[in-house]
Amino acid sequence: MASNPLTIGTAPDSWGVWFADDPKQTPWQRFLDEVAEAGYTWIELGPYGYLPTDPQKLADELDQRGLKVSAGTVFTAFHRGSEQWAAAWEPARKVAELTAAMGGSHLVVIPAMWRDDVTGAPVEPAELSVDQWNDLLEGHNRLGRELRGEFGLQQQFHPHADSHVCSQPDIERFLQGTDPALVSLCLDTGHAQYGGADSVELMAAYPDRIGYLHLKQIDPAVLETVRQQDLPWAAANLAGVMTEPPHGLPDLAAVIRAAEALEKPLFGIVEQDMYPVADLNVPMPVARRTRSYLLSCGSATRIQ
Repeated sequence: MASNPLTIGTAPDSWGVWFADDPKQTPWQRFLDEVAEAGYTWIELGPYGYLPTDPQKLADELDQRGLKVSAGTVFTAFHRGSEQWAAAWEPARKVAELTAAMGGSHLVVIPAMWRDDVTGAPVEPAELSVDQWNDLLEGHNRLGRELRGEFGLQQQFHPHADSHVCSQPDIERFLQGTDPALVSLCLDTGHAQYGGADSVELMAAYPDRIGYLHLKQIDPAVLETVRQQDLPWAAANLAGVMTEPPHGLPDLAAVIRAAEALEKPLFGIVEQDMYPVADLNVPMPVARRTRSYLLSCGSATRIQ
């Protein structure tokens, strides 16, 4: 990466991929082919096991298409107590190992949701106690320390819809309670908007904590319905709460200007949240249009 570009990439999520294996999803070979055809160079690994987990095989598949890996993704639930470390570290270690082998330098870490992501049924209270907050913060500090020490990866914490860290006050509380050297923020503009947070404000207030971006937009009309009906994340996604840029919020041109003003290299990974995709011919044209739009928004924004 050059001195301070925003480097645009994409992810399996933009092809409707949420799981390692699901018949409703785009096959991984087609995903890689279409990413390259749409003009992207950088990708995330997506759910572990969707792309080949053998490093040599995956490297060969990427090299054939001129693709590179920016990050892997894992899920954690550190607020549930210290015993969660064992449950989190083994999958995190596998993803980190593959990410590092592919030359990636980031691990996106998503906290557990308090509602089931399929049924929407509550699985725990929506608010954390003081002790749970402390466990959450300490768990992520420890994870960041291990990822950096063992794999040279930077932890990028991803606030997420229906998780305990999604609103602006909760995001700020998380940032204030974690070590900047061990935990940066994967600022997902769509999920931030979903939780009522302002991405541009967060970037201005915490410039040193912004380490990675997921670029997406919310349909404000659908979001209003989601709030009125208290829909869970999966139902909101099916209702079309995520919309193709530039038709929603936040203003991604403003986000990109704010990102470039940070004067440091960042990835801006497109995530369209399309699961399930009824027509596998839909994702690539959307990905191509989104790429063109984002590249038009900034002076230092590029593909590679």
